[in-house]
Amino acid sequence: MNEALIVLVRGIIGFFTLLIFARILGKQQISQLTFFDYIIGITIGSMASSLTTDLTSTAWSHWIGLLVWTCASFILQIITLKSKAAGEYLDGTPTVVVMNGKILEDSMKKSRYGLSELLEQLRNKDIFDLNQVAFAILEKDGQLSVLKKPEFQPTTLKDLSLKPDTNIIGTELIYDGMVIEQNLKNINKNHNWLISQLKKQGINNYSEVFVATFNAPDKLYVDLYKDYMQ
Repeated sequence: MNEALIVLVRGIIGFFTLLIFARILGKQQISQLTFFDYIIGITIGSMASSLTTDLTSTAWSHWIGLLVWTCASFILQIITLKSKAAGEYLDGTPTVVVMNGKILEDSMKKSRYGLSELLEQLRNKDIFDLNQVAFAILEKDGQLSVLKKPEFQPTTLKDLSLKPDTNIIGTELIYDGMVIEQNLKNINKNHNWLISQLKKQGINNYSEVFVATFNAPDKLYVDLYKDYMQ
């Protein structure tokens, strides 16, 4: 068989094998990517690559290797879900590295986490003063979770005794020039109301509208195909 054709066939096999195995392992590999998960991902990807291009060995041996690593990773996932102790041993535990503005050097040493990394991650969260930090926790995936001291936390609507607008998700009434009838019924409105609202904005026809969304009470956002902007 032609070498290029062999690579093509093995590449297709490797691609769909990797796709299926990735679906089996689920989103945990993405959502909380620990160092161990990272190594597993690289190894499985490397095996899939070898399955495609390494013509000195049979495709079957590479496929078995992929299967073994995927099954082992899947079993470990089950174990860590069932056993808290196993999960802590394999994935580690979150570590407090800053408390009340004070850096906990011993905790950082145990996690092999440097001061420059801490300061960089704090800056990424718009924190340039350690005195603002109540707690900083190094998560299992290497991300830093930060709780500011109360006096440095942003003001909320609750602090100001203001009632928040609960209707923050717009209902699409017009999409690509077409009226969505069901959504119009859901908000207890009709075509006459919609036409009157559009005319208030100088729009005479639905076909001029790219998208129109409704937020109670009676807030209509309209975007036209032709936006006349200066």
